[in-house]
Amino acid sequence: MRLKHIKGAKEIISKSPYLIENPKEYKGKWKELFNNDNDIYIEIGTGKGKFITSLAIKNPNINYIGIEKFDSPLVMATKKVEDLNLKNLKFICFDASNIDEVFDKEIDKIYLTFSDPWPKKRHTKRRLTSPLFLEKYDKIFKNVNTIEMKTDNDDFFEYSLVSLEEYGYKVIEVDNDFDDEIKTEYEEKFRSLGKNINHLIVKK
Repeated sequence: MRLKHIKGAKEIISKSPYLIENPKEYKGKWKELFNNDNDIYIEIGTGKGKFITSLAIKNPNINYIGIEKFDSPLVMATKKVEDLNLKNLKFICFDASNIDEVFDKEIDKIYLTFSDPWPKKRHTKRRLTSPLFLEKYDKIFKNVNTIEMKTDNDDFFEYSLVSLEEYGYKVIEVDNDFDDEIKTEYEEKFRSLGKNINHLIVKK
């Protein structure tokens, strides 16, 4: 369901006031960008932005940053918000494998929504819930590490549950047939097809 490449995507999103083109420059300074002391929640793999935009509208006292590796989905994300004048939402086009180069002890919550499951064993380290990534998250969380995850992939969900618990996270909520009030584009598609959605909230 990945959006096909959009010609000129990089130039299109660069014109959006919601896009931060130089995120590394804000490491440790994101509160200054938002100009408040509100909590900062990030979504890794924000795609077309439906989920995080809905959260930002619903929760104006929380700052949100959507992180997406590919520029084409962000064309749709920035179009969704161009007339909304949201002060608590930003997007960055960035590879999450280097997330600790962008944030420094300032994130309160991470959303992992329908991440690539990387099913082959040789690709385990690429999974966003692998110990490699969990170590990076330690560097960006402010106080309590809080991760909320949704996925349609049962095997990836089971792997993530084990990986997170072995790393020291405590399971707060777990549901193998979750029906969220705010859904991603993926979630809407899978629910309409009768596929179960796995949901997890953990803290450390």
